[in-house]
Amino acid sequence: MRKPHWAKWLLSFFIISLSSFSAAAQMITGVWKGKMNGQKVEIKIIQKGDSLTGTSYYFESANNYRRYTIRGYFDQQTNEAIWWDDQLIAEKSTRFSLLKPGKIPLLANADFNCPGSGRMMLDGKVADKASHKTKGNVHLDKIPATDFSDEWDFVIDNYTIGANDPVLIDSINQIAFTKPITKPEPAIRKSPPASGDNTVTIHSDKTLPSQKAKPTTISSAPVVPLAVSPTALSIQEKYTRRTKRFIKEIPISGDSIELRFYDNAEIDGDSISLFLNDQLIFEHIRLAAQPYVIKLSLANLKDVNELTMVAENLGAIPPNTSYMIAIVNEQRFDAYLASNEGESAMIRFKKIKP
Repeated sequence: MRKPHWAKWLLSFFIISLSSFSAAAQMITGVWKGKMNGQKVEIKIIQKGDSLTGTSYYFESANNYRRYTIRGYFDQQTNEAIWWDDQLIAEKSTRFSLLKPGKIPLLANADFNCPGSGRMMLDGKVADKASHKTKGNVHLDKIPATDFSDEWDFVIDNYTIGANDPVLIDSINQIAFTKPITKPEPAIRKSPPASGDNTVTIHSDKTLPSQKAKPTTISSAPVVPLAVSPTALSIQEKYTRRTKRFIKEIPISGDSIELRFYDNAEIDGDSISLFLNDQLIFEHIRLAAQPYVIKLSLANLKDVNELTMVAENLGAIPPNTSYMIAIVNEQRFDAYLASNEGESAMIRFKKIKP
């Protein structure tokens, strides 16, 4: 007996709806709660293409917390998420608070996994954002509701029905980044507080995006040329004259390596050239939120190789910063690179024996 047309339509609708629900349920966008480096934290993550934005709350209670904006990236092929505390926008405590959560901004690298039964987790490592030294572990679970209401709740609640619009997300970012810092109430002490004890200090770190400026929307920022003498320097002269600052060494093996370059902060017109073992291999690379991807054959590489990133300009907001991901035999390495008129960032690739 043949099924009526309406039955086939209903079955198709059910399958499509079920698929859409499953995809929505297993997305990284949402509210996450758990611990980072032993501190209680709630994080709201919003995905926009390959990028992540949102906010983090390090807390002891609803009246004792620090709040940061966050930025990061998400690789949908490997399900790896990288994000960092970008700017401190609020801190709150009571006179009886003993602990100060979130005092040090953190950088997290975690795997997004779904073990089953509707549970979703982010597990990995966390480092000091300024020094990149590993501090501890990340373990977060996705939760249905937040303990800290803010402007991101609307986006999360309506993400699958239109609130994933990049223009809307950028607009919410503008609201978040312009929030004034709420000063905490001073704690009661038996002795006078140490100098600067109630002052929030964010140390300068040129390799991370929080030091550039308050972000704006990513619409066509102009390329700003370097301030040079009337006789402009060639890219080869810039490479020769500037010192090379070693960032890290990456072991390589296999047939090839894939390199992905992103702008490490606001999309402000950063442009770079790449030198491999003193030879110019790529120039006029415009950094953006989407990666600029190159592949290098290991057959053409030496046992030890130096890849140097030279700033062609400083963008609208100096210095010229890049976030690089290297894929080697399905293993992932990352590095934060910064270049200016005086120095260039250098990565060393070293072949390892199989």
